[in-house]
Amino acid sequence: MRAGRSSSEGPETDGRPLILLTNDDGYEARGLVSMAQALSKAARVVVVAPDKEQSACSHKLTLHAGLRLREVRRDWFRLDGTPADCVYVALFAGERVLPRRPDLVVSGLNEGLNLGLDVYYSGTVAGAREAAMRGVPGLAVSADQHADLEAAASLCAEVARAVIACEGRWGTPPVLNVNVPPGLDWPVRVTRPGRRVYGEGVEFRRDPRGREYLWIGGPGVRNEGEQGTDTRAFDDGQVGVSSLPLRPHEMDGADPAAVVVAELERAKAARRKG
Repeated sequence: MRAGRSSSEGPETDGRPLILLTNDDGYEARGLVSMAQALSKAARVVVVAPDKEQSACSHKLTLHAGLRLREVRRDWFRLDGTPADCVYVALFAGERVLPRRPDLVVSGLNEGLNLGLDVYYSGTVAGAREAAMRGVPGLAVSADQHADLEAAASLCAEVARAVIACEGRWGTPPVLNVNVPPGLDWPVRVTRPGRRVYGEGVEFRRDPRGREYLWIGGPGVRNEGEQGTDTRAFDDGQVGVSSLPLRPHEMDGADPAAVVVAELERAKAARRKG
């Protein structure tokens, strides 16, 4: 399909929020499809995602090569770039992609965690960070591979709705990072990035033709369980919601993660009463 049709040629959002969805696992990833389905229950969702996996690409922008945008189907695009590229292109392509500025950018649902210092490597988190850098709240969502994917997507969609409901309650647009542990039902906690320690090292090998190559990183990973961290929440079977301010040395006003979790609890209480 061609990439030139304006999304505004079809139905608008009908008063619903508009969410831009990306990921780093690629436009066909199960987590992306599940997240789009969950978000679509209460919002119009436009997907712009990499055409192939971009895990651990961090915040790379493609500045020295052309990019190709392809429309897979209505409101679903693939781009031969990174998650940060996808968000940048969607926000600045005018009505070629989005009918208007989105209310929120969601990045994920990543099938694998982005805990602790993973946020510096993560293409998923970079998608959300790119949004906030351009003035739109960004939400990165990840789930353990043993989590129920549909339940995780449903919970992350609730968090997304809470973020939108909190519009105007913070200064600069937030970057929020959500991690879902194994299982299918979880309490939600406000967290901060903890520390996740991976095996380290460089292993040199020879290919069948005798040429040297190497692998970086070693086997194994462990979480340091300091109270209040996303790694501790994960180990305790809880969903952690962490704020990742663009300027790490300061946070504008209230902690956005605390504001969103409070809104999530308020919405749940209202549903119970209803």
